Amino acid sequence: MSFLLKEGKDRIGRNAILLAMLDEEELVNIKTRLKKYDWKFCTGKVGAMELKKVLAAIETAAKRENIVNPSFYREMHALYHATIEAMYGITRGQIELGGLHRTAGLRFSVISGEPYNQSAEGKWIAVALYGTIGAPVPGHEHETIGLGINHM
Repeated sequence: MSFLLKEGKDRIGRNAILLAMLDEEELVNIKTRLKKYDWKFCTGKVGAMELKKVLAAIETAAKRENIVNPSFYREMHALYHATIEAMYGITRGQIELGGLHRTAGLRFSVISGEPYNQSAEGKWIAVALYGTIGAPVPGHEHETIGLGINHM
């Protein structure tokens, strides 16, 4: 599994996807690396048939873990757009769940930091979603993944 843990500070999206996908025992090395980069990150789970519940879960976790400062519009705006972009991947371009009679069981990660060598490039945020989506009937879902990245 060492190929999954390849160094790469410029890969904020790749790290977000790994953080959302890996099991707890697999996360030790990646969490150590993210701390070394001085990046802020969190993970969580959400199961919903409504987009607003997915958005609320991610926003709440990002605020609680001080990844975004709710007093700064630019940070909340960046989180929102990164989350919406990730949802496009999950829902195949139509950000709709309950209205289309679908449900999602997702793990998410949020990472913020400076992925570029020049600090003038500023801070960025990545939101990754991984899990299942499908009809709200157990056994009738499939895997899905989405990623959104935005500058802060």
